[in-house]
Amino acid sequence: MSPTNSNKDKPPATVSTVLVVAITTIVQALATMCSVIPAAIAPELALAFGVPASMIGFQVSLIYLGAMATSLVGGTFVKRLGAVRTSQCALGVASVGAVLMTVPLIGILALGSVFIGFGYGLTNPSAAHLLMRVTKPGNRNFIFSLKQTGVPLGGVAAGLAAPSLALAFGWQWALWAGAVVTFAFIFVSQIFRKSWDHDRDPKVALRQNPLGDVGLVWSHPPLRRVSLAAFCFSGVQVSLTTFAVTMLVKDIDFGLVEAGVVLSVVMVAGVMGRILWGAAADKLRDGSGVLMAVGVIAVLSGLLTLTLNIDSGQVVIYGVLMLFGFSAIGWNGVFMAEITRLAPEGKAGSATGGALVPTYAGVLLGPASFAGIFALLGHYTTTFGVFAFLSLTGVFLVYSARRLMAGD
Repeated sequence: MSPTNSNKDKPPATVSTVLVVAITTIVQALATMCSVIPAAIAPELALAFGVPASMIGFQVSLIYLGAMATSLVGGTFVKRLGAVRTSQCALGVASVGAVLMTVPLIGILALGSVFIGFGYGLTNPSAAHLLMRVTKPGNRNFIFSLKQTGVPLGGVAAGLAAPSLALAFGWQWALWAGAVVTFAFIFVSQIFRKSWDHDRDPKVALRQNPLGDVGLVWSHPPLRRVSLAAFCFSGVQVSLTTFAVTMLVKDIDFGLVEAGVVLSVVMVAGVMGRILWGAAADKLRDGSGVLMAVGVIAVLSGLLTLTLNIDSGQVVIYGVLMLFGFSAIGWNGVFMAEITRLAPEGKAGSATGGALVPTYAGVLLGPASFAGIFALLGHYTTTFGVFAFLSLTGVFLVYSARRLMAGD
């Protein structure tokens, strides 16, 4: 084939970028949707299983226990299977987990939660591998943030659809719907498998040191501190998405469907935050500075949540929770771009997988800690106020990493 024909057959760079961002965002959104559906129908799940609604925090922790496990090997899976095949595995395992959760047994619910986590943990290493091909330093924060809108978009889908399905047809239907949609996208993504997985190496052994990627991050002080900051930020983020509906129902007397709508609004604010914070980081060429600003606003939002009660006007409730979503959900894309920027050459997937271990540890411990603090305080709004100190700790860790990167 002549060079002319070869260039003609190759898709334009802009089209390739759009497709990569679109596919990776959808994969992220679907995996997130499966993980958020239980939180969106938490009061119904609590009634079905005869447990307090606050116990949803422990169920969410199980999801991210599974995510932590697969993030340890995510980089290796991408090298061996390819990024698209790894994404397909993620969707398949997450959909199986959602199906398992429809079985009305606590033990099977727990197992299904872990399976959803297995799938969720594979999404970011594969996405980082693909996105590094189509990004440049000048647009990396924006592109990664755009892809990370899949997390709040998945939450929007869960918040809008799951409560209505649960009330109209039963709580299992919400999980079945999520499983079917997630599994179906495996066949759509197959279109891109051959061309996008051309760099996979079937000779790479899947049996490698599972702590290798973590060691890569831990041996690099700025990477380590930014990753520890993500531990704090992720704990606050997942607690917000996990307990927002229950807080509105229990503390502020909202109906379940209305509370689900508020959760969707919070997620939309998170989408806006991810896009705007990513654009700001590229404009200022200062990802760590933007992360610090996001953390400070999350601190303020947590403290403002203390003021919410049954007499608060809807404008105030929506405003506070939108600000909370804008900050506490908006940080992730800038964080991912910082990790890939700091990663050694050719190690973006491995560094991402390693950095996600403390991130998922925060998600794992955050909801469980939130539930424990709630048990002592008795109010969700007060517990969110206490969690503001976790956001503040994240700000100081980013500041510390920033000083290291500056050579101070």
